[in-house]
Amino acid sequence: MKLNERSVAHYATCDSPTDHAGFLRKRVERHHHHAHHHHATSYQRRWFVLKGNLLFYFEERESREPMGLVVLEGCTVELCEAAEEFAFAIRFDDAGARAYVLVADGQAAMEAWVKAISRASFDYMRLVVRELEKQLEEACKSLAACRNSPRRSSSSGRKRHLSNPALQPLQEKPAVLENGYSTWGSGGGVPGGATCPDRDGGHAKPPPLPPRRRSAAGSAAVSPAMPESPVSPDTACFSKLHSWYGQEIVVLRREWQERQKRGHP
Repeated sequence: MKLNERSVAHYATCDSPTDHAGFLRKRVERHHHHAHHHHATSYQRRWFVLKGNLLFYFEERESREPMGLVVLEGCTVELCEAAEEFAFAIRFDDAGARAYVLVADGQAAMEAWVKAISRASFDYMRLVVRELEKQLEEACKSLAACRNSPRRSSSSGRKRHLSNPALQPLQEKPAVLENGYSTWGSGGGVPGGATCPDRDGGHAKPPPLPPRRRSAAGSAAVSPAMPESPVSPDTACFSKLHSWYGQEIVVLRREWQERQKRGHP
């Protein structure tokens, strides 16, 4: 593979995203096919930068140009037995290819590097894309099956909703009118005609009905269009009715004040 050194060097140091970076100790194993043995160099501490499937290494972190490059296509990453702890190797199947033995500073750093390098090749990305395409195809089939399935009618859903007694709406009962007004137990004030419990645990008695207002002929004067007040034609609204019933209280209070002035309890 031919690489443009200037372009590769610029890519190594530009502001493009970095997949992983850190210090590693590196040594190279050169496989000599005819001699059937490995020749290993000594370890060197280098700054490694992983971008895509290209693993660059620099002499120092601030170096402006990389010292070398490892193209991570067709490689395998494996833990290796070495005198140094936290060592792993990048190996290639090609005869005469170099093997890179790298040593991290700790267990977490070694695991992070192994994971990042294992996912850096296009072969791995190809497998990921195939898996995602398979999942997308299954999701599209599932969505199409849901759209083609017969929909349940809204009326059946409404029937199921109304079959629950707790969800049924309260049935409106015609109010029982007494003198043109709803009586206490007709359901107008308390749902279901229930009475409110008093402090003794029993049920409060309904308030007394106002007296019927009779006409001159003795029949109840109730207009079918607009019911009149049970006490006076001028008390059609509640405020006037309240004032009308309060007249007796006003008279009693005035009489009590006059007795207090005369000194009688």
